[in-house]
Amino acid sequence: MLQRTIQSIIESHLQDQKVSLVLGARRVGKTELLRSIYLKVKDQSIWLEGEDETTAKLLNERSISNYKRLLSGYKYLFIDEAQFLSDITLKAKLMIDTIKPLHIILTGSCTFYLSQMAQPLVGRMYRYHLYPLSHMEWKQKQKMLELNQKLEEKLLYGNYPELDSIDTNQKKETYLKELVNTYLLKDILVFENIRNSDKLKQLLSLLSYQAGSEISLPELARQLNLSKNTVDNYIDLLEKVFVVYRLGTYSNNLRKELSKSKKVYFLDNGIRNAIINDFRPLSIRTDVGALWEQYFLSERLKYNSYNQKNVESFFWKTYDGQEIDLIERESLNLTAFECKWKQENFKIPAAFQKAYSEANFNLINNMNYYKWLENE
Repeated sequence: MLQRTIQSIIESHLQDQKVSLVLGARRVGKTELLRSIYLKVKDQSIWLEGEDETTAKLLNERSISNYKRLLSGYKYLFIDEAQFLSDITLKAKLMIDTIKPLHIILTGSCTFYLSQMAQPLVGRMYRYHLYPLSHMEWKQKQKMLELNQKLEEKLLYGNYPELDSIDTNQKKETYLKELVNTYLLKDILVFENIRNSDKLKQLLSLLSYQAGSEISLPELARQLNLSKNTVDNYIDLLEKVFVVYRLGTYSNNLRKELSKSKKVYFLDNGIRNAIINDFRPLSIRTDVGALWEQYFLSERLKYNSYNQKNVESFFWKTYDGQEIDLIERESLNLTAFECKWKQENFKIPAAFQKAYSEANFNLINNMNYYKWLENE
């Protein structure tokens, strides 16, 4: 099993009197990550399942005496799928504040459900995001030649860990479709009590076809026969269960720059392709550019997150159509990325070069992409 990049970071904080909250979509490997850490300290640990009714009963009485009895002789408490437990952050706060030494690790797949209750843990919590496997993690198992050979496969099927053990493309497609319908959407439908699941699925389909393009909330609302606010709320929910993320525009309020537009990207190509049921090879597709752009941007997001970089991400565009796929701002430094699947000549947009001459510009293709996804 590949070791996840954030495991060593989490383990470096195990001696702190804190709560570690590990969030991520279903099936990205949170339980396996938690188990790997637990096995190293299991003699000093308790493991609880958030979905188990017994766990709820054990933690139900929110009192110091109850938790001291439960944790007597232990330094670590592991709770998998903690979002199923009521008031779990209040309970974790009480434990951390009164039982020493103690470190609690919680996993959860619904960031909106847990983050709404995370206020009690301010100052007491480390927060981590676990994504589908990253380029850095694949490098533990695959040499660069093999990674390049499997690049097209990743653009089509994505990076969910279980795919590595599935031996045929047909089975991979079935797995991804089941993942979308049974697991990812379940988080929203269960926890937000959304009644019109068909509209949500239609929205996902529309966003899939517009990946890498600017979205128009009024147009999406018209196509779905919903209000603009409802569509915006649905996208917000999809973002909070780690299906998509939004990218805003970078602007210094220059006259020609767009300043309020948004793009929506999927965090995993396989999920996007499963939604529209399109796993055709790249050689016969018309959306290769969008797939490549989405793949690199999501990998760059993982890279920045796992390296704990304080980076803000945007796209850049002018009213006359000059555009750059990704702008990263770290402190006062700007880095620009333009994604082209094949090696191509690309001229830096004149308006950008004039306004941001200090920015570091990079053309990303399938021959050099790895340079920006690996630690030096």
